[in-house]
Amino acid sequence: MNTTQRVRRAGLATVAALVIGGSGVAIGAAATDSSASGTPAAATATATPGPATPGPASYASVVRQVLPSVVLIRTENGLGSGVVLDTKGNIVTNAHVAGDATKFQVQVAGDTAPRSAKLVGTYPPDDLAVIRADDPSGLQPATFGDSGKVQAGDVVLAIGNPLGLSGSVTQGIISATDRAVTEPATDGSPAATLPGAIQTSAPINPGNSGGALVSASGQVVGIPTLAAGSPQGGGQAQGIGFAIPSNLARDIAAQIIDTGHVTNSHRAAIGAEVATVLGPDGTAGGVGVVAVTSGGGAERAGLRAGDVITAVAGAQTTDTTALSQALAAAKPGDKVTVTVSRDGQDRNVQVTLGELPGS
Repeated sequence: MNTTQRVRRAGLATVAALVIGGSGVAIGAAATDSSASGTPAAATATATPGPATPGPASYASVVRQVLPSVVLIRTENGLGSGVVLDTKGNIVTNAHVAGDATKFQVQVAGDTAPRSAKLVGTYPPDDLAVIRADDPSGLQPATFGDSGKVQAGDVVLAIGNPLGLSGSVTQGIISATDRAVTEPATDGSPAATLPGAIQTSAPINPGNSGGALVSASGQVVGIPTLAAGSPQGGGQAQGIGFAIPSNLARDIAAQIIDTGHVTNSHRAAIGAEVATVLGPDGTAGGVGVVAVTSGGGAERAGLRAGDVITAVAGAQTTDTTALSQALAAAKPGDKVTVTVSRDGQDRNVQVTLGELPGS
């Protein structure tokens, strides 16, 4: 994969979670809460607004703090970025940066030469991977913040290696939290769904993937992973990028480091292999159940191959993307009402959602 492919593009209104795992294809959604935690104080009619508090004239001190924790990652097929997790040389990055590679070259801004690294593990459903530098000396672990506390309007910096320009920094704000976006498949990396993504106006360019989205205090709150595609095609939409919340990234990375794979996906799954069903006019007309997972929520609720799911929790599901949207806020163990069409008749069933298998 070349440098121009390192940042994926997301449709502005797409949400999909068709993820291969376990015994079939499961529809799932991340359960991590990335929503803003604070609420603004209520204004009163007699309040006199004071002068706006200016931001700092420079973020140089923040950049100096974070830069030694962000590495350039090279593979045979392209490049990206990564964030140092610990003194053992573990580095978190995107699964699409790692791709099919097992060996890497990593380099901190200012290094005279790259150092070799090996793959620890990867989890494509969350587009996360961990690699480990053979020589961890001089690699400075990043300070991670609580992504559950970020809110729209917070100033952030994106630090990475766009287009191979080592140690580059862009600045913006948190535009929104808890976005559901879908990354398209690329060579060596399947499509991935990020239901709890952080949206930022900080420019995210090819090579930024896997780097650091940093608060004004120097804490990593996200892992930049993709930029939105223009609705008209022809490139990225300006000022719309997305990052994986740091809380999720640290959790998944810790599981990979501890066991070599993911044991708790935090994602809800309906427990069925599904496909979009086309109507007589060729338009999407529902989500067909191809097979149910043994012991899964769909099977326990009585769903079977041939059923067509037309709604979940009252939301119409004309295709697999719509089904993913309906499940985006769900957690393993939640009970949802699923409307299915069978033999020309509609019926409602209660499905207890399971958990999407790990890696």
